[in-house]
Amino acid sequence: MYLNCHSFHSLRYGTIPLTDLIQQAVASGVKAMALTDINTVTGIYDFIKGCNDLGIKPLVGIEFRCNHKLRYIGLAKNAEGLAEMNRFLTKHNFENMTLPLEAPDFKEVFIIYPFENVPAALKENEFVGIRPEQLIKLYLPEWKSKQQKMVVLQPITFRTKKEFNLHKILRAIDTNIILSKLVEDDYCKTSEKMQPLEELLAKYEEFPEIVANTEKIIQECNFQFDFQTPKNKKYYTNNRETDMALLTTLAHQGLVWRYGDNNPEAKARVEKELKVIDELKFSGYFLITWDIIRYSNSRGFLHIGRGSGANSIVSYCLGITDICPIELDLYFERFLNVNRKSPPDFDIDWSWKERDTILEYIFNRYGADHVAFCGTNVEFKYRSIFREVGKVFGLPKEELDRLAKNPMASHDQNSVVKFVQEYGMMLEKYPNQRSMHSCGILISEEPITNYTPLEMPPKGFPIVLFDMHVAEDIGFEKFDILSQRGIGHIDDTVKLIQKNRGIKVDIRNTALSKNEAKANSFLEQGKTIGCFYIESPAMRGLLRRLKCDNYKTLVAASSIIRPGVAKSGMMKEYIFRHNNPDKFEYFHDVFKEQLGETYGIMVYQEDVIKIALHYGGLPAADGDILRRAMSGKGRSLVALQKVKEDFFVSCAKKGHPQKLSEEIYRQIESFAGYSFCKAHSGSYAVESYQSLYLKAYYPVEFMVAVINNQGGFYRTEVYIHEARMSGATIHNPCVNKSEYETSVYGTDVYLGLMHLEGLETRIAHGIIAERKEKGEFKSLEDFINRIPIGIEGIQILIFIGAFRFTGKTKNQLLVIARLILVNFKPENRNLMLIQEPVKDYKLPVLERAAFEDAFDEIELLSFPVSCSPFDLLQTTYRGKVMAKDLLAHHKKSVKMLAYLISRKHVPTNRGTMFFGTWIDSEGVYFDTAHFADSLEKYPFQGGGCYLLLGNVEVDFHFPTITVLKMAKMPFIPDPRFSNTTDRQYKVHQQIREDVSMTNRAPYPQEHEINLPRQKMIPG
Repeated sequence: MYLNCHSFHSLRYGTIPLTDLIQQAVASGVKAMALTDINTVTGIYDFIKGCNDLGIKPLVGIEFRCNHKLRYIGLAKNAEGLAEMNRFLTKHNFENMTLPLEAPDFKEVFIIYPFENVPAALKENEFVGIRPEQLIKLYLPEWKSKQQKMVVLQPITFRTKKEFNLHKILRAIDTNIILSKLVEDDYCKTSEKMQPLEELLAKYEEFPEIVANTEKIIQECNFQFDFQTPKNKKYYTNNRETDMALLTTLAHQGLVWRYGDNNPEAKARVEKELKVIDELKFSGYFLITWDIIRYSNSRGFLHIGRGSGANSIVSYCLGITDICPIELDLYFERFLNVNRKSPPDFDIDWSWKERDTILEYIFNRYGADHVAFCGTNVEFKYRSIFREVGKVFGLPKEELDRLAKNPMASHDQNSVVKFVQEYGMMLEKYPNQRSMHSCGILISEEPITNYTPLEMPPKGFPIVLFDMHVAEDIGFEKFDILSQRGIGHIDDTVKLIQKNRGIKVDIRNTALSKNEAKANSFLEQGKTIGCFYIESPAMRGLLRRLKCDNYKTLVAASSIIRPGVAKSGMMKEYIFRHNNPDKFEYFHDVFKEQLGETYGIMVYQEDVIKIALHYGGLPAADGDILRRAMSGKGRSLVALQKVKEDFFVSCAKKGHPQKLSEEIYRQIESFAGYSFCKAHSGSYAVESYQSLYLKAYYPVEFMVAVINNQGGFYRTEVYIHEARMSGATIHNPCVNKSEYETSVYGTDVYLGLMHLEGLETRIAHGIIAERKEKGEFKSLEDFINRIPIGIEGIQILIFIGAFRFTGKTKNQLLVIARLILVNFKPENRNLMLIQEPVKDYKLPVLERAAFEDAFDEIELLSFPVSCSPFDLLQTTYRGKVMAKDLLAHHKKSVKMLAYLISRKHVPTNRGTMFFGTWIDSEGVYFDTAHFADSLEKYPFQGGGCYLLLGNVEVDFHFPTITVLKMAKMPFIPDPRFSNTTDRQYKVHQQIREDVSMTNRAPYPQEHEINLPRQKMIPG
């Protein structure tokens, strides 16, 4: 009888989580119910599963609303009925049209009109829904005769009075008004809650025809969904046989390309993988991915294939990935196995500049009706909750800021704030709006609107109305098409090298960069600023602690730096064992045999499979179930329990003592939750090496590419410093030399106009276009005549020195600009000055102080270019020790003067601490640790130079200064304002620092790790 139920997927309207809605139906004796969320089908697939599990007949539909007004409710008789509604709603979403008052001519859909919107004539499949409180109207003659087309309409929106209040709050959020301004039409009726079925039927006992009509609809709605069948595009060619034939041919061609004509091990693995791919019917998935890569290569794009797909030798032979699974001992079962029914996973990265081209190809190649992005539910989060709910209660912005930024315990305790907290906490984890998944694309065999309506967000690619988890549940394998700036660094560097030096670097050839001597030397020294994944202070410190000088150690480092591994304490243990290989014993021989590369520590997820396989004797596929279940990706506790039982049975059969097996299983459990996919690490390491090779041999071009891709871990200033340290001469933007992005001529680097934040993007592009079309600017007058720019824009360019080619001082240029522009008429541009010679103005000679340019640069760029920050200090002291000397000062106290690069917040059991990264006056980096007691007395005070006093600790080749005291050192006053005191130190505040905050529990101490360093003797 419940044909109109809303879950919380009726965004900012429904208040009932889906599972709770189904449970309530069970408690109310409901045998059939319809989920009809507003303009969406987000919840229908979980709803169908939940109802089937509990013996309720699920009906699925959509409540069509427009401008907050209910038009009609659609219920699908079958799959075609859902597709009809999906196509109808998609068309209106895409065309942004108003939904019509009357439903279209659906063939397989029942339509229920509310009493307030009944058309003059009803079609055969159309009915009028009548609520219990409206039954009294049936005694009126005009309605009495229409009972044969009426059904029970008891909408469900909330459960309790408190949830009704929550519903009103949601409606106020949605309509962007305060609660007191809501009118009755804005929210649902107070009767829209579920009641026991017999109570509802009792209200209609005088109208048996209405009940019969309702029962007829329930009986005739038989929407069935097959959750087992894959929904992706089935074949790349025409059928499975021709797909497998093509995949086999391509794999064998790639086998020769990657391994030569005679490699029995590689050949055997290719054959084994092809057999599993065929058995699981995933050949189409591989071929479509190969097709996307083929197109990318034809456009000259660089890609990185990673994810668990890199465990596959077939993907390596197809050129999808670039790491050899044999070299890294990667298990194919980590990617695909006969027990793994969930989809395979290729993550493929492109440069952020090229990703949209790849997406356009996919949509064009496979058809707009068959391709869409996964959706995602953006939930109400802590900050947004208090802002949204607080606004509804009429709180001012200052109060909203306090509520959002501070923990609840410190909030005011007045009655309004208590209401905000109470209802806000009810909203936690509720969906707030739908958005686009960042990278997941679905390519469907059938039209994708068979499963969902589509929405078109501003980005311009359609999205389905369910998330990746639902997509996986209903049989879709998503293609992850990602973008990252690291590939942009590599790609742009190669182009710059060819343009600047005429050298063509084949960076795709990974043999060129991987384990290359100079790159390994940079790696060992932590000289990796700008390089993908290995440039952060923590990673550079780890590389130095490990003296990392080869590919396999870098693969391990890429894993153990991950938060999960570090949190478990295994990073510390790995560093210890790497540096002290003779100070520990392998716990068991199988750890030595299988995990010797990582000193008996399960660093990778694949290691869990290895131990389960080689110690426990489980099949590799069962080992993967173990890994997935323990890492939270496996949903079946039953499957995990079964594998656990099989593990102990198998161990006993192999003659292992029970106690030893229990300890090894405990270690597997403790490792599995934090370990990282080795294939991911291997892919990251290859890309890191590509970056590092370019940095080692072409440092200036590399740093320019990093700057143009808008950096990585650090701000632009740091990469400009690194370019200078690499031999570049840095020039401020120039209207005759600079492009929009930073450009390089030999070793001369001209900062791009994009770095002038105050300059309009339109003007910056206009300058470059005009110069390319009509030649360089001859003078300031010529520039003003050709470029439509006001005095503010001209001043920015003058102050940054963009007209220094004229030979005139900034002061002289400012006078000329004002003289010209005071009477300048834009309509006379290209007429007034074009024939006139440059006027020789009699200009006053105005002296400029030595560092005025530097302060202009700080104001416009946030850092000085024409000098070092150290040159601006009031003191000439530069510290007693330089960064290069720190290794010789272990356990000694040092005093250093340094410029702050970045600091990272780290929670500890003793309170908040920070790690700092600095450069000394020679431009060399070093690192500091600041504990809570030191920070209390000597806190950070923003960007700039500090005097540091601390003790040097060398931890496995890596020096860190534990800071005891520090003081920010004063810069000279701004010489541009020598006549006034109120602005002499204002610009100094624009000098920046990079700050990264961490919200996590403190990492464990060494004694908490609980990883034995001694062999366990069987007993």
